[in-house]
Amino acid sequence: MASTTCYRCLLRASSVSHKPTLASTPPYLIPSTTSSFSTSASLLLPAPPPKKSSGTAAITKRGEKQLVLMKKKAPVSKGKPPNPGERKAMRKRIVLSNTNALEVTDMQDLSEDTMVDMRLRGQVIGLPGSLGASTDSVVDQLRAVEAFKTTQGWGLFRRPGMLIRRESVELGKLLAGIGGEGEKKTIRRVYTGEKGNGKSMMLLQAMAMAYLKGWIVINIPEGSYPPNHYHTSVSNKPGKAHDLTLGTTSYSPLPNTTPTKYIQPNYLASLLARIVRANRRLLSTLFLSRTHNLSFPLQSNISLDRLANLGANDPDIAWPIFQTLWSELTTPASEAVKRPPILLAMDGLSHFMRDSAYRDADFNPIHAHDLALVEHLMTYLSGTKTLPNGGAIFAATSGSNRPSTPTLSLALKQAEARAAGTDIPQPSPFETQDQRVLDALKGVEVVRLGGLTREEARGLMEYYAASGAMRQVVDERLVSEKWTLAGGGIVGELEKGTVRMRI
Repeated sequence: MASTTCYRCLLRASSVSHKPTLASTPPYLIPSTTSSFSTSASLLLPAPPPKKSSGTAAITKRGEKQLVLMKKKAPVSKGKPPNPGERKAMRKRIVLSNTNALEVTDMQDLSEDTMVDMRLRGQVIGLPGSLGASTDSVVDQLRAVEAFKTTQGWGLFRRPGMLIRRESVELGKLLAGIGGEGEKKTIRRVYTGEKGNGKSMMLLQAMAMAYLKGWIVINIPEGSYPPNHYHTSVSNKPGKAHDLTLGTTSYSPLPNTTPTKYIQPNYLASLLARIVRANRRLLSTLFLSRTHNLSFPLQSNISLDRLANLGANDPDIAWPIFQTLWSELTTPASEAVKRPPILLAMDGLSHFMRDSAYRDADFNPIHAHDLALVEHLMTYLSGTKTLPNGGAIFAATSGSNRPSTPTLSLALKQAEARAAGTDIPQPSPFETQDQRVLDALKGVEVVRLGGLTREEARGLMEYYAASGAMRQVVDERLVSEKWTLAGGGIVGELEKGTVRMRI
């Protein structure tokens, strides 16, 4: 007979009968009804920091590989950081002597006789004056006027020298007929050609010859920034051709000018400082010859070097001082007033033949010819004004730092065609021509520099070998090989393939 009590009921009765009571439980096992501590302080504590990884990857399955990358700490530089401007000064410095190079004992110096001697064609002659010996040496004057460039390889040889090529002798004869007992005429010439053909070197040779003849030399050197690189900061030391047009210097409108012209005070102050440093010996012997209407007092018998220093030290009066200095230098010479010829040199002509990076009040681009200093230079390059005491205006285009100027290219081709008597190229109907650029180059002599001849290349390579820069025997086979690899005697490529390239 089945029992009326189920198995589940028996289990419930057993659990109830064995449940402990408070009376039978020891007092130390009875839970307290009040908390002996507070949890609010632990809630206010910050979260515990995350555990650092041990650098090992997680356990992978058997047969699998996993890349473990350890994070390395950044190296701590313990050296002294360079001072502001120190890197730029190191990059732009000009080294004119290498004491490790051999001295060429039979090298002649440039003089008024050697610069017109056709027998020296194909030889390298030295620039007169020892380095740093005196501020009157031609080398120091060329350094002060910033005629040397960092890309010309001066630091490879014992002393600076230059190759006498056919164009150099023609240039020397041209300058020899100006000033002194010669004719007081103004020469206008533009050097053009491919990259590395020696256009800037021709300007340097012209400045060296002008210093030997006792001329005043004013140079606008080429800049080193690429043509599409517009700087927004103000240059601490302006003075390059690109600084005139790339918007790197301060500018302001010139009052009472229609159309509005713009002056650049800091650039003019830097230019006046270079003029003083490069021509101090000659300017110190020239004095003010007439009265000028200036807004500030000026000593009546002040020397021209002290006059230029006034503008170099104060950019606010740099433009009127430059105008006064130029009017004094272009005063016709007489027995009472001595005035030497003037050489104006401009490298990087393309920067002056387009719109600048400056903006007017309506935010329209300002043409380079609306800048007062550029307009002054173009007035003499175009032949609108001439130098009363004679002189020369030389300009050169650049093959490496050359912005796009279609009108300038057309004007140079037209000038070459007129000189050669061939058909004059016509402007493209699909391009807008800048009439001011065409007017600035009207009647200018254009000289297109090509490569060196084989004889000139051989003379240059013999100089390399005599200086120890090239350790090969200079024979006809080597000259033909290097001349051909240099694109037909391009000077820059010839230097790269002989003294700069190492295999």
